[in-house]
Amino acid sequence: MHVQTAQTVAPLDQALVDSLDAYIREHQEEAGNLIPVLQYAQSAFGYLPEDVLKHISEALQISYSEVTGVVTFYSFFSTVPRGKHIVRVCLGTACYVRGGKEVLRAFRETLGIDVGGTTEDREFSLEVGRCFGACGLAPVVMVGDDVHQRVKPSGVKDILAQYEGVNA
Repeated sequence: MHVQTAQTVAPLDQALVDSLDAYIREHQEEAGNLIPVLQYAQSAFGYLPEDVLKHISEALQISYSEVTGVVTFYSFFSTVPRGKHIVRVCLGTACYVRGGKEVLRAFRETLGIDVGGTTEDREFSLEVGRCFGACGLAPVVMVGDDVHQRVKPSGVKDILAQYEGVNA
């Protein structure tokens, strides 16, 4: 599997753009509307491509640099396509000490992607977390909202098999 790049993504879907415009009109006058608009756009498009960021900038009448500044500041936002299932491997202190780095390596090898990457079929994206608040269960991996505890590198394929072909 390979990382999908933004160049392979199709042009913007007009129905999604229309939906985004309707959302923007509904929230146009609200203070602090940029983050909710970005969240809506990411939910609709699956990520925040450059064309969408420019569209939001124009629609909200704020600078493009302000929009991209917010997007790059918050790790929740992604400017590259993400998989249906976001795999987050905790590398907080307890998870790291109890083998989190080896678990991460197993996910990288099994998925064929690096941290921040998305599989070519857009099934999985791989990310690192710093603490999920489950230190006693370390190492911990989250797939979407599901927490997997005491994960071993040998169990990575079984975890991924639970999600293959399942819509998020």
